[in-house]
Amino acid sequence: MIVVDADFLGRRRTGDETYVRELLRALPRDLDVAAVTRRPDLVPGGVRAIELDARVQELRMLWTLPRLLRRLHPSLAHFVHAIPPRLPCPAVLTVQDLSFERDPATMGARERAIFRRVVPWSARRAAHVFAISERTRDDLVELYRIPEEMITVTPLAPAPEFRPADGGHDDYLLFVSSIEPRKDPLAALAAARAMGMRLVAVGPQRDAALVAALRAGGADVRGYVATDELVRLYQRAACLVHPSLYEGFALTPAEAMACGTPVVARPDAAVRELVGDAGVLTDDLAAGIREALERRDELRTAGLERARRYTWKETARLTADVYRSLA
Repeated sequence: MIVVDADFLGRRRTGDETYVRELLRALPRDLDVAAVTRRPDLVPGGVRAIELDARVQELRMLWTLPRLLRRLHPSLAHFVHAIPPRLPCPAVLTVQDLSFERDPATMGARERAIFRRVVPWSARRAAHVFAISERTRDDLVELYRIPEEMITVTPLAPAPEFRPADGGHDDYLLFVSSIEPRKDPLAALAAARAMGMRLVAVGPQRDAALVAALRAGGADVRGYVATDELVRLYQRAACLVHPSLYEGFALTPAEAMACGTPVVARPDAAVRELVGDAGVLTDDLAAGIREALERRDELRTAGLERARRYTWKETARLTADVYRSLA
């Protein structure tokens, strides 16, 4: 049995939850996979769900999860971000990004101190590490000295629900991300105002001051929305504005491209890796929006073609190959 820690399911942790859910959906069914989660109702069909409560996350990682694994006797366990101590089996680790190492402003001091202690310890202890982009792989090699041969790049991908729709588009700009300083939503608002366009902001509201500033500036702040509503917002947007200062993969541009929506983004390394020349990458977001609107049909075609390079089936295949080599 291979146990995947699926505690992110139902927690609205955007990229983390998407990664766990879509990987479980796509893993080959000839593998004996079980998902440990507080939300067994959200585990995809074909995967055994094992419920484990998690009122205190630290206690879960230090005690209740290792105790459960000792009872289950899995051949391998798969974690995201952190590996618990005292495991009865080998473990693999997925690292989304090392933004907390590159930029102190990406999270609070306490959370950053925990990540800077736990993530490198876990990465060095893992039997193998999955990185969601070449950028994250390079950071793991440079910052933590993880041997490159111990890392497999398993990119994220748009879920199947993200697809183009017939018809035209509306006149709003779309920002999809958690509302926090690293994502720089006020830059998206400034660009929208410079263009005289409405900004719709979607994502978990993690910074109350930024949420208030967005609303004061006229943005339509929606918070977390269901997948079907998110798909519709992508499909009808004039373009996606993605001013993030640091990304591990940049899933939202991938989702936008899969919906046929042009992408305007800052030229972060992970964004360049994902988008290539299928979007407008610039620090001058207002000028980028103007260009994207002028080239909308061209960018729509290029984005759809680029998005097809990324599939959960391929990510699951790469992951399963490592499982089989270790289990």
